[in-house]
Amino acid sequence: MIKKNHILPLLIGIVMAFSQQLSAQTETVAMETSPADSLSLDSIISRVVSSYPSVKEAEEAIKRADTQIELARSGHYPNVSANASYSHIGPVTKFSIPGMGEIQMNPSDNYSATIDVSQSISDFGKTAANIAFQQESKQLGKQTLEQVKQQLSIRAVHTYYSLLFLQEAIDIKNEQLANLQRHLDFINKKMETGSATQYEALSTKVKISGVKSQKLDILASIRIQQAVLNTLLGEPETKRHFVKEKLTVDHPQHLVADTMINMAVRNRDEMKIAREKTRLAELNLNLIKSKNTPNLRAFVSAGAKDGYIPSLYQLKPNYAVGLDLHIPIFDANRNKNQQLLAKSGIQSSVYETERMQREVASDVIKSSANVETAAHKVQQFKLQLKQARDAFSLAETSFKAGSITNLDLLDATTAVSNSRLLLLKSEIDYALSIYDLQASIGDRMYE
Repeated sequence: MIKKNHILPLLIGIVMAFSQQLSAQTETVAMETSPADSLSLDSIISRVVSSYPSVKEAEEAIKRADTQIELARSGHYPNVSANASYSHIGPVTKFSIPGMGEIQMNPSDNYSATIDVSQSISDFGKTAANIAFQQESKQLGKQTLEQVKQQLSIRAVHTYYSLLFLQEAIDIKNEQLANLQRHLDFINKKMETGSATQYEALSTKVKISGVKSQKLDILASIRIQQAVLNTLLGEPETKRHFVKEKLTVDHPQHLVADTMINMAVRNRDEMKIAREKTRLAELNLNLIKSKNTPNLRAFVSAGAKDGYIPSLYQLKPNYAVGLDLHIPIFDANRNKNQQLLAKSGIQSSVYETERMQREVASDVIKSSANVETAAHKVQQFKLQLKQARDAFSLAETSFKAGSITNLDLLDATTAVSNSRLLLLKSEIDYALSIYDLQASIGDRMYE
């Protein structure tokens, strides 16, 4: 059984060993995360929206839409083909005429070569409807690309500020550790004169170990956010990036809620896409209706073939010119049912637009409230930090005078550090809330 008078030295040894281990780990991690090259928010957004795979995917969809438009336009162009054939037939038709001998009506070896041209004269709006539908599909693709870039920019902003907060938090913890170390040195000097106890030194070392442990957690979080940033940038997950400080953000001019909601309904990508989908559904209905209309085409075929009497085996020029009219009469109600489905699609798009409008309005109100709340918190924590620093200054003086205990001073030190962290977080939250408000009313996060 451990004796009571051995407990204190044992605790001191454990704390010192643990403190040295944490110190070594912290120094190792800190060396790995030194800010060799800092990135600005604008550069991060620019790189993300230009290289992220989903952006490339949306751009490729626009290229496909261009090809679809050209395919639709081909309905206005003629179809030209070259054809050649050979056939051997038997028996061939023959008959005899008295005084004239045997007459053969067709050759056994038949040769034919033609150039065939077919041109649509009128398809009663089929091609025009298809072109309009494909052009609207391209517009939807362009708007989808803008939405992808906007969403990626918002992700980049949140990742940037998360990393910025953690970087600043490390500096605060380092300063707190420096203050605690100075305090420990002071306690050690007092112990030499017998005016301080081992308990005071031990409690200070415990506090230092706790802060170092918190610092390790922050460094681990930095690595995670750096990995997230590298994923956005398309770089190796283990690459170390630091970000440049940017806490000052332009606040959008004060606008009433109705004005901001109207701006959001007009400018948000979600609303634009919803309206594009409704328009596309309407064009799809027009395209379906056009498929049940007549089609008038002209054709020309010119070439050479054998089989003409009296020289059956001699190739002779020939041609054919005509019109081809196709009129749908009955298709087992397929077109009628397709129109019903298309009309249902239009109505679904209308409902989606209405739902999206409500969500956008709610998003604007929420973002606006967050900005107001974050601004108040910044002022509140600025005052709290001032009070914590004043209290620490008084506690430091009182401790040297012997009127308060070591624990009271450590509490004052912790209060300053915590107040700095709370102020930093409130400033980060304020900056993010402004960006979120700008995004909620449809302002572009990228250039």
